[in-house]
Amino acid sequence: MGRMRKTLTGPWVIAVVVVAVSGVGFGLYWFQPWKLWQDQTVQEALPEVAQTSAPPAVVPSDETPAPPSQATGPQTLADGELISHEHATSGTVRLVRLTDGSHVVRLENLDTSNGPDLRVWLTDAPVKQGQAGWHLFDDGKYVSLGKLKGNKGSQNYAVPRDVDPSSYRSVSIWCDRFDVSFGAAELARA
Repeated sequence: MGRMRKTLTGPWVIAVVVVAVSGVGFGLYWFQPWKLWQDQTVQEALPEVAQTSAPPAVVPSDETPAPPSQATGPQTLADGELISHEHATSGTVRLVRLTDGSHVVRLENLDTSNGPDLRVWLTDAPVKQGQAGWHLFDDGKYVSLGKLKGNKGSQNYAVPRDVDPSSYRSVSIWCDRFDVSFGAAELARA
């Protein structure tokens, strides 16, 4: 019994146990498997930009006032349906110009798996079905619009003002940790 105890408490056994526990801890942190069973639903309305009204202009009596300008609402510039890549993904993507000239990417009725480090990317890559489309979105030009707010629901992602959205043709739900697309949509111009 004493010999067995000495063997089990030897330095190499302790080192193996420490390495194994560290490996399991790192694996849990890296893969975060519990997220596969955790859904996060986010329901956001399409942003509306507040119109500022200027004081009425003084019009000379011999001129007729110009009719007030008709403010148009947000305009969809492009849209597309999400297809599945690494994980089953569905929903609609819209590229919307708001009344102030800014742009947002809107995900509507999104349904995908949760995962570690998911991002919404605006890319210049074509969308391909199957495994051929899983890894190509980081090959060319892309802009990360931020972390995915929820794996279900409808959400808005602001496009930075210095980005010309017309030079991008697709949107990907991108897992930055594993460099793989969960799903993507080709943007068809309206």
